[in-house]
Amino acid sequence: MRKQLIALAAVAALAPQFAAAQDSGSWIVRGRALYLQSDNGGSTNVAGVGSLGLKTNDKVFPELDISYFFTPNIAAELILTYPQYQEIKSTNAALGFDNHKIGGFRHLPPTLTAQYHFTNFDGFRPYVGAGVNFTSISQVHWTDATVKSLNPSISDNSFGWAVQAGVDIPVGNNWLINLDVKKVKIGVDVKADVDGTGVKKIGDFNVDPLLFSVGVGYRF
Repeated sequence: MRKQLIALAAVAALAPQFAAAQDSGSWIVRGRALYLQSDNGGSTNVAGVGSLGLKTNDKVFPELDISYFFTPNIAAELILTYPQYQEIKSTNAALGFDNHKIGGFRHLPPTLTAQYHFTNFDGFRPYVGAGVNFTSISQVHWTDATVKSLNPSISDNSFGWAVQAGVDIPVGNNWLINLDVKKVKIGVDVKADVDGTGVKKIGDFNVDPLLFSVGVGYRF
């Protein structure tokens, strides 16, 4: 999939040579290949063990987005995909973990942004956007016996900001190539029973991914 992203980016770089006109319309529907690069921030603290050093995997997956233009410059974009599976890993040396998988979860992260599109570039339509992300987290499970004994849990959902920048490159007949990058705030509380007195918050885990995507769209 990474090779496909690189190939699409190369096509996008050449596309302006073939763009015959600035296609127009109130709607754009795009299909994108998206690469999620996790920030893996936040902190957790377990007495006698220290930080769990939580991480999740980077991955490539498909994305669908729909944009509506209120004016030639102002648009709203809804970004969708299907529930994605992510691994949960730990780098805690006290437990003998070195990037060891301790569990996993699924997340559904629809994002809505308001965008400003620049219309004074010949053959290009760059844009910037900002908005909100709501991530629903489900099917959380733990695969490591030591971790299971702590009765751990993470939040069911996350609500945060999203910012983006990108460019649409018309290639004629209302078709376009799109390059896009987003930064999204996704964070959850982490809870566990570390001393036998009940489940308590032991910290937080911030995925906060950087999202790179390349795709094609149709404007109408």
